Amino acid sequence: MSGKYGLVGYNSSRKHISISIPSSTEVMSPHIKSVEELKVLGINLSSLSAPTQFFICVAGVFLFYLIYGYLQELIFSVEGFKPFGWYLTLVQFGFYSMFGLVELQLTQDKLTCQQIPGKTYMIIAFLTVGTMGLSNTSLGYLNYPTQVIFKCCKLIPVMIGGVFIQGKRYNVADVSAALCMSLGLIWFTLADSKVAPNFNVTGVLLISLALCADAAIGNVQEKAMKLHNGSNSEMVLYSYSIGFVYILIGLLCVGGLGPAVAFCSEHPVITYGYAFFFSLTGYFGISFVLALIKLFGALVAVTVTTGRKAMTIILSFMFFSKPFTFQYIWGGLLVLFGIFLNVYSKNKDKMKLPSIKDLKGWLLTGKKVRFLSQNV
Repeated sequence: MSGKYGLVGYNSSRKHISISIPSSTEVMSPHIKSVEELKVLGINLSSLSAPTQFFICVAGVFLFYLIYGYLQELIFSVEGFKPFGWYLTLVQFGFYSMFGLVELQLTQDKLTCQQIPGKTYMIIAFLTVGTMGLSNTSLGYLNYPTQVIFKCCKLIPVMIGGVFIQGKRYNVADVSAALCMSLGLIWFTLADSKVAPNFNVTGVLLISLALCADAAIGNVQEKAMKLHNGSNSEMVLYSYSIGFVYILIGLLCVGGLGPAVAFCSEHPVITYGYAFFFSLTGYFGISFVLALIKLFGALVAVTVTTGRKAMTIILSFMFFSKPFTFQYIWGGLLVLFGIFLNVYSKNKDKMKLPSIKDLKGWLLTGKKVRFLSQNV
């Protein structure tokens, strides 16, 4: 038996059977090396208690993603920048490619072997361009809270993509969740169309297409990672670098690169400077989300990220002046209920809701207690 592999063998003149089991560090995400040695952005969380680990991860998610959302809205609040959403995506892809390259060199994943085929990366890059490019561009037509609410409803296109791409079937809870999200979206969007001065149906179309691309990319990435055992860092580097080329060619063909470069050159701090920190905080936020999933599971991670999105919407109304109506609250609550149904359907064993029989039993027990108290 070697130090790296455990061998279980049966030797005879005819047969030799061996089973090789890789070490845990060989199959872990490069963001998180192992449960025993858990480092996030250079911070070793291994020796800390579970509550401290949870606090650090939640603080990281809220800190980086709230800054990410604030900077994204701040960039589009710059007068004259709204037509340049695709150029912001180009800059963001460039930064993400550099971050992915640095991470590959600093972790056990070196840039020596590409696991996933190039054709698959070209498809993933195209979908990534659609997801982030259309999402950024939609901010030129929509209020930021409306965009965030749409992002909360990723389940809807994910379910559609799962049915057509992977042939999945969904239960009643998932379908009900999608229905609640759809109704909440309609409610929120109708409210936005009445009070927002810059509401445009084009923005709704763009963010809807972005969600469809996001749904497709999730299914394609899942199949690619399972088939070829690719790492997260490799996925980031190749998909964003190829996507950078796609956007660059597109901007050159439509003549959108020159005006964007000229505008950003006149305002380098509020464009390139904000875009750098916007990209950096988004990239760092991913690390804390992955750590949260690894330590406490997807249920806790979804709860935290949903809370983060709700806080993002609140801060958006606080820091950026925009009209408000209580219809936003009712539509948002309906979307949150849909998210709860989705989480519940995936974690029925951990989240056992009381049945009608249990409720009847509790009511009868309560009546008996009251009768006894009256007798006493």
